[in-house]
Amino acid sequence: MTISLGPTDLDSARRAKLAEALVQSGRGDRNAFATVYAATSAKLFGVCLRIFPDRNEAEDVLQDAYLTIWNKAASFESGRASPISWLVAVTRNRAIDRLRAKKRVGTSSIDQAAEIADSAPLADAQLIEQADDRILHDCISSLDQRDAMFIKNAFIGGSTYADLAKNEGQPLGTIKSRIRRALLKLRGCMEGAA
Repeated sequence: MTISLGPTDLDSARRAKLAEALVQSGRGDRNAFATVYAATSAKLFGVCLRIFPDRNEAEDVLQDAYLTIWNKAASFESGRASPISWLVAVTRNRAIDRLRAKKRVGTSSIDQAAEIADSAPLADAQLIEQADDRILHDCISSLDQRDAMFIKNAFIGGSTYADLAKNEGQPLGTIKSRIRRALLKLRGCMEGAA
């Protein structure tokens, strides 16, 4: 008897395999880490490219991100987040840390990142496609349109709060407060859906 897997079952199987590989990586399993890398490197490189338009810098950030992932894999909890969401968050945070450390005055705008050719789907599109992330997408959509845009740009697109404040022509404190309130609403929505 052959069992055919539908698209949702296949996504769940891939997600479970990735989560297990992360858990095993946290225990020092290099083969499991190779599985994590093979399954996610293209997606995470896309995240790096959106924050660092220079390909060499993006590659350096990706390497730093995987070192962080290797060192922090033991802290991954499959019940709290999908593996790809956790990996994207680690990568984005590593990239922003590096961006802040550079303290470059002449950094390019995130808007210029759209000009970089990348054949892989955008990271936010991939996240939305994940069944576990459907709740997150629905909760973000329930926010005020502007707040939803702030959340997407800051946590998926890689914009810093300062970038958002500059683009919106608003004080940094205002942007931080709006995002903080939006995150509280988002948390309430997700807790209610869980």
